[in-house]
Amino acid sequence: MGVVAKRSSMTFYTGSDDHYSHRVRIVLAEKGIAVDILEVSEENCPAELADLNPYNSVPTLIDRDLVLYESRVMMEYLDERFPYPPLLPVYPVARAQSRLWMHRIEREWCPMVETITAPGSSRRDVDQARKELRESMVGISPIFEDLPFFMSEEFSLVDCCIAPILWRLPALGVELPEAQVAPLMDYMERLFSRDAFRSSLLESERELRA
Repeated sequence: MGVVAKRSSMTFYTGSDDHYSHRVRIVLAEKGIAVDILEVSEENCPAELADLNPYNSVPTLIDRDLVLYESRVMMEYLDERFPYPPLLPVYPVARAQSRLWMHRIEREWCPMVETITAPGSSRRDVDQARKELRESMVGISPIFEDLPFFMSEEFSLVDCCIAPILWRLPALGVELPEAQVAPLMDYMERLFSRDAFRSSLLESERELRA
């Protein structure tokens, strides 16, 4: 029996340089989902987005009559709607742990990224956020000595949340002490070399590590 390609009537509104949008694009690519991707910027914001999403924000995912506008909800929806390859563990305890890791990423790392990238952030706040993000990356590096992915033998939604941030570290001005984070550097290489990750990149994102 031949492999039947997945077909979808989905549309995905993505930010031009938004790590929340990027994480969803990684899931779409991992699943091989057919989707129309529309790149949105402040200069190019389609009028219909405000009608679809009450926050007029990205990412926004349209699947027939369903409209989603929160990245983690999108990721879990896609994982349930397209079960292969699975990106969350099967067992409830492991699944809950993965969700908790995603929550911690959003509570601990994402605010630092937002501080660094926000136009109104003070130099002091940006420097402090860079320092804390760098120290956090150094702190997690040892976990990759024993596991190929984040707290897991298998690539998961947690990795989909982490990969866009790691890819943006040079653009964020966060320099890692490579001698201290060799396991993390190996993890990054595993992430960035995945076919799905490469295909998830917008042209503007490719230039971040050109």
